[in-house]
Amino acid sequence: MNFFFEVLIGGLLSGVMYALVAIGFVLIYKASGVFNFAQGAMVFFAALTCVGMVDKFGLSVWLAIPITIVVMIVLGLAIERVVLRPLVNQPEITLFMATIGLAFFIEGLAQLIWGSQVHKLELPIEDVPLQFLLDKFNIIVSQFDVAAAGICALLVTALALLFARTKVGRALRAVADDHQAALAVGIPLQRIWAVLWSVAGMVALVAGLLWGARNGVQFALTFVALKALPVLILGGFTSMPGAIVGGLIIGASEKLAEVYIGPMVGGGIEGWFPYVLALAFLLVRPEGLFGEKIIRRI
Repeated sequence: MNFFFEVLIGGLLSGVMYALVAIGFVLIYKASGVFNFAQGAMVFFAALTCVGMVDKFGLSVWLAIPITIVVMIVLGLAIERVVLRPLVNQPEITLFMATIGLAFFIEGLAQLIWGSQVHKLELPIEDVPLQFLLDKFNIIVSQFDVAAAGICALLVTALALLFARTKVGRALRAVADDHQAALAVGIPLQRIWAVLWSVAGMVALVAGLLWGARNGVQFALTFVALKALPVLILGGFTSMPGAIVGGLIIGASEKLAEVYIGPMVGGGIEGWFPYVLALAFLLVRPEGLFGEKIIRRI
């Protein structure tokens, strides 16, 4: 039983980190209707920029992080101004294709500036078992995973307060509900999109740092965004709470499936089981647990 809880807790903590990546998608999709295929590239760019300044210029991590925050804000503003603003009122598929091209551009730019080799990122958080749980319950839970989950929780809380308690947040919700109505009452749509892309850039930085510290800063970080797809399908593309719940479900289910079902089928199911689960969920509830149900009239 202890082993079951060990696997379950490890999966839930991983799920929180999946949810963090998914939130970046939700922020953009909810306000603009654009599925930002470049979110994974932004995660990679942010992590590589931070670790590149540490390795090449000898900066401390604590100095490199705020500089990278500024870089990601500038990147978000540039994306809105150069790529999205000229495509306002274009079909959604056009915007989606633009983000695909943007993803390849960001990936290439990151490697052009900082190189393509794998970088080791060391954060001041040790990846060791929590001694209290080990001594008390004989359960191994990584201190790094717990700290990462706490950081994600703080970020989600900050985003929730931004949306609920600030003037900018109210404008963001208005834009998400109805673009045309928001424009009619004087809300600057382009400025709001610029804020959203900047926030998505900062979320990408946090996700990049956490995943980079765990797996190394490398091109494979771009594929972390693909793991967010089942999270979005389960939780809903427009719901931040849905991203969190979906992340927890995916994280726990993939670990449990690998341990308990994997041996029956030869192992290696952790990589594809979340997509099977998401496909099955699509057949039952296509809009996700917290998504907005769309009723089409014929």
